Amino acid sequence: MNNITKIGMSALAGSLVMVSANATEYTFSGGLMSVFSTQDRPVTGVEADQGKGLTTATDLTFNASGELDNGFTVGYMMAVDTDTALSNTSSQLTVGMGSLGTLRVNNKGGSKANSIDDITPHAYNETWDGLSSVNPSTFGSRTSSGSIEYRIPVQDYMGVTVNASVLYDPNANETSPTKGAVSASNVSGNAYTLQLAHADSGVEVGGGYETVDDDQGKTSASGTTETTGYIKYAVGGLTAAYQMAYANNVNGTAVEGADTETDFWGVAYTSGNTTVSYAESSTQTKGVSDTAVELERELESLQVAYVMGAMTLSAAMSETSNADGATATDKYEENTLAVSFAF
Repeated sequence: MNNITKIGMSALAGSLVMVSANATEYTFSGGLMSVFSTQDRPVTGVEADQGKGLTTATDLTFNASGELDNGFTVGYMMAVDTDTALSNTSSQLTVGMGSLGTLRVNNKGGSKANSIDDITPHAYNETWDGLSSVNPSTFGSRTSSGSIEYRIPVQDYMGVTVNASVLYDPNANETSPTKGAVSASNVSGNAYTLQLAHADSGVEVGGGYETVDDDQGKTSASGTTETTGYIKYAVGGLTAAYQMAYANNVNGTAVEGADTETDFWGVAYTSGNTTVSYAESSTQTKGVSDTAVELERELESLQVAYVMGAMTLSAAMSETSNADGATATDKYEENTLAVSFAF
């Protein structure tokens, strides 16, 4: 997005809490998107599943950054939703330590683990956006807020770029508490990621592992664990990717929860200002105890986007089969037209 405000100034006492910065820079940007959607899910008979909608979303992003006396950098980002009352949708504090790597406090979202939950390319949105409103891969979501993360400095070995991260969340599956407060939950979590990219071949592979210690008081459970792995190939305007994710769940009682298995694949091609993409994803909830396995939920989406400077026109035709995981004839279709502006 284009910055509309950029101010450099000498730091005053207290301009960055607990640090001494040589200079502080502030940036402010925003975006607006208007979306027209039609939905058709006749099997439910619910009017809301078969209607039309015209919506507008507006967002503002604030950034502050400065350099410390020892050469470290400190940055803060906050994104807010301005549709009705202002609400914080994402905020992180980042400390860059040069060759020592990066420390990041994820107040709300922003973890490396959550950023690789679905890496498949798309012209408009992920396959699940709108149709299900629930990402079939929940990797990284339990530890994305109220966590502290360390990212290694980018490494290069024989043309392979290496990125890795380690994260600790003292209150997994909870939003971060307010300043000076504590969370009602003492369940902790950890997440680890590794990504390897070879620029000459255009191949990137990566994955992650997340654990949450929510097995307290159980007789036969070992906590929730999630894993994901992907491979991506990019050459010229073409990008293709495949990803798998698995969640080994507990359900808060003395028995194991129903596990989920998800896979994604997608391909996108960009020529000039136009991008076209097609992607599919499927997820299945496994059987547990006397609960039967669900039918596989399948999502697919054909999308196109055209960029004209700060304006982007997008369209998507999407469909899901077995939307509730139990009815083979339950199909859910959605068509979307969108226009977005960056300012």
